[in-house]
Amino acid sequence: MRAYAKTDVGSKRSMNQDFLYCSTQPVGSFHNLLIVADGMGGHRAGDHASKMCVENMVQSIEQSEHKTPVSLFEEAVERANRAVFEEAKAHIEYEGMGTTVVACTVEDNTMYVANIGDSRLYLLRDSLTQITNDHSLVEEMVKQGNITESEARVHPQKNIITRALGINEEVQADFFEIEVQQNDIILLCSDGLSNMIEDEDMEYIVKNSDTLQDAVESLVARANENGGSDNITVVLAEVCA
Repeated sequence: MRAYAKTDVGSKRSMNQDFLYCSTQPVGSFHNLLIVADGMGGHRAGDHASKMCVENMVQSIEQSEHKTPVSLFEEAVERANRAVFEEAKAHIEYEGMGTTVVACTVEDNTMYVANIGDSRLYLLRDSLTQITNDHSLVEEMVKQGNITESEARVHPQKNIITRALGINEEVQADFFEIEVQQNDIILLCSDGLSNMIEDEDMEYIVKNSDTLQDAVESLVARANENGGSDNITVVLAEVCA
C-alpha cells in the first residue's frame, strides 16, 4: 500500500478538531492502518476527543491478542469509546465531547472498515463509490424519502449526527468487508471535504492527479476554494501487490 494524508484547519475555523493516522507499515497484526476522526465539543474538547480516539485505537490494535480484523476493530472502538467517555465525565471542560471515526486496513484482497458518524470512506475503481453510511439526521431523512441527496448537502441540520464515539457508555459501529484489487484507491475523509466537494468532483480530481500527494493537496485546496467551512482531512491510499 502507498498512502498520503493531510489535515487542514479550513478557511473558517480557528482550531482543527480533526485527527488522522496513516501507516502503510504493520500495526500489531494489521498490515496497515488508516484512521480519520472528526471531534466535536466545546473549546479544545473536540480536538482532544479525536486525538484520544485515534491514539487509543492504535494502542489497542498494537496490544491486542485478537486475530480477526473485525474483532480487532471492535475491541479498539470499545476501548476508545470508554476512554473518551470517562475523560468527559472526569473533566467538566470536556463534558459532552465526542468524535466520529472511520478506519480501515487491507489484508490480501480484503479491506476491513469500521465507522461511526459521518466521516466517510470511498473506494475508487472505475468510479467513486461511498462504502460507509453516514450516521446523520439528514441521511435518515434521505433513506425515508423525505429529502433528496442534493437537498441533504445544503440542509440546515446536515451537521447533526446520530452516532458518535465517546458520547455514551456504549457505542455501535458499522463494519464492512470489501473486496479490493490492485490499483484501487481508498479515500477516507472528514465531512469538511465531503460537504464542500461533490463526489463527481472528488473522482475527477483523484483520477486526473499524477500522484496521491497531488490528489490530496488538490482536494484540500478545492474544499477551501468552495468555502472551507470546516476542518478538512483526507487520506488517500493505493492498493499495491
